[in-house]
This record gives sequence, structure tokens and C-alpha cells, in this order.
Amino acid sequence: MARFGNLVATDLREVTRDPAALESKGFWAVVADFEGGLVCARFGDVRTEPVPAPVPGAWRGPARSAWTSSMDRAAYTGGVRRVREYIAAGDVYQVNLCRVLSAALPDPAHADVDALTALLARGNPAPYAGTVRLPAHGVEVATASPELYLRRTGRRVESGPIKGTARTAAELREKDRTENVMIVDLVRNDLGRVSVPGTVTVPALCAVEPHPGLVHLVSTVGGELAADAGWAELLAATFPPGSVTGAPKSSALRIIGELETAPRGPYCGGIGWVDADRGTGELAVGIRTFWIDRTPHGATGGDPVLRFGAGAGIIWDSDPEQEWEETELKAARLLAVASEADELPPGGTPR
Repeated sequence: MARFGNLVATDLREVTRDPAALESKGFWAVVADFEGGLVCARFGDVRTEPVPAPVPGAWRGPARSAWTSSMDRAAYTGGVRRVREYIAAGDVYQVNLCRVLSAALPDPAHADVDALTALLARGNPAPYAGTVRLPAHGVEVATASPELYLRRTGRRVESGPIKGTARTAAELREKDRTENVMIVDLVRNDLGRVSVPGTVTVPALCAVEPHPGLVHLVSTVGGELAADAGWAELLAATFPPGSVTGAPKSSALRIIGELETAPRGPYCGGIGWVDADRGTGELAVGIRTFWIDRTPHGATGGDPVLRFGAGAGIIWDSDPEQEWEETELKAARLLAVASEADELPPGGTPR
């Protein structure tokens, strides 16, 4: 099944890894992982219904103390310093440096990602929240993403890159705006590869957008898709999303491959839906996203593992300790929602 806001899709008809299928017919759920894997699932029954209230016992997450990080504080701040060295050498302007947090699930029989989505809807509502549950195909994802990767309406396409995060608008820095403008330039270039010349515009630049426990700077970039371009060409031109890679993208990806110690999976990929019959679709950037890893290497004894990613955009002005704290801020509220024992503190602020 799949859930995106109030849209619910069931009655699985087919699964493919070919993005060209998104131009054919029907309603598709899409999960593209950061490393390039793609799962497109077509469903026969699509309906509108509200996100259900959490059911006690349907989700049993890990204890808050059980989470471990692919990069500890020393490794992450060291990575930030290494990125700054690359920037000083002129190799790159910005790199989004991420770490993956993992914890074994204590009760796999009570580990339904749609039940986790219900908890997230209550504790961390998000504009691009959703579930994709296809365990036979290795996909069990619950996202509370605030970021638009691609929205397509006919030939019109838009992206909403987020760069810049703070607890309050007053705490946003010039560094945050610099990050955002760099990525807007990159997204303009990516969309320009598959858009009618002269149609790529920036209707909004660095708008302050509030979310639970923090604020973001969000821009909007749009264009008119060229006549010979469809979803396959659009994904090829823009993936992975620029806001979670860096600029130039090719250099940033090379540095990410060098410094990061765990695959990102659906984190920082694309998660959403495509209605081929109506020529519409909406994919989120896979941030604020949990996924279940049931592969045998997942944990001692082969227990399923819940994973979650957090990262920050690194530029020359970045302070390593502040960047670590930004990843902590992004993770705190979501881990509290997903963990077994912790509750959101009074007022709903992150721990």
C-alpha cells in the first residue's frame, strides 16, 4: 500500500524499475534511493481518506538510547573540516554531508511503517508526509518530508529546494541564505536541461517557512517541460536532488562518496506519486524519512533495523560544531516520535 497525505493506494498491480512506465497509465507510488535504485508500483484502487489516528501498540519503536550514528561527532565535524579544505582548493562550493542513524526494532511484529506515519502525522505534520509499504520489494518507508523535489502538472514542473535551518527565523544566518542561493542556481541548471529554453524561473527565493520545532529557507524553481521529455528524462536530469548533494553536483557526489560511511538509501532520494492518467505527480525529497532494513546484515542476529538520516549543507562559512548541532536539531523531534519510550516534551519542542 501507499499513502500520501489523504491519498491512499491499494490493490498492487505491478512493480517496475523503469521510469518510462510513469508515462503509461494508472497511479504509481515511487521510491528512488540516493544510490540510484528505483521502485515504481502501480495500484488499482486509489481513494481519499484521512490519515488514521495512531493505534496503541501498532508501532513499537526502538528505545531512544538505542540509536547509533554512522558518524559520531568527531567523525562528522572532521568531515566538515575536510569539505572546507575541498572548498578552499576550489573543488566544490557546497557539500551536503549526512549521517545515518540506526536502531534495531524490538518487536518486528509491531513495526508497520503506516502506523509510524500515523504517529508522525500527529507529532510532526509535514506537507509531503507518506507511506510506501512494499515489503516483498524491500521498500518500507515512512516520510515526514517538508521538501518538494518535483511537482508536475501537465508540462509544468516545479521544485522547492530547502537550504537553511534554524530553531527560529531570528536565528537564521547569512550562511543559510548563501547555501540556498547556491542550490537554487543548481536546480535552475538541472531543470534547464529538460525545459523549454527561457521558461525556467524562480518565483520565490529564500522564503521563511515554519515547521514543527524549526524553520527553513525555501525557494521555488519552475519551468515548462520540453516536448521530448518525460519522467525518465526529468529524473535523469535532476537526480539526486541538488539540495541534498551540493554544487557542483558531480564534485559534491564524489566527496560524499569519500566521506560518508553508510549508504543513504531512500533518505535524500525521491518519494511520492505519479498519476499517469492525469499527467500529474508530486515527489518529495526523502528527508525526515524512516525506513526499515530487513536484510540479514541489518543488525546482530539479523533483526530488522529502523534507519533515519540527518545532514547539513557545508560551505566555506560553516562551523563544524554548528553543523553537527544542525543535524541534531533535525533528528531530535522525529526520533522522539519514532522511539518506544520517549514522548514529545511539553510545547512540542525538540529535545
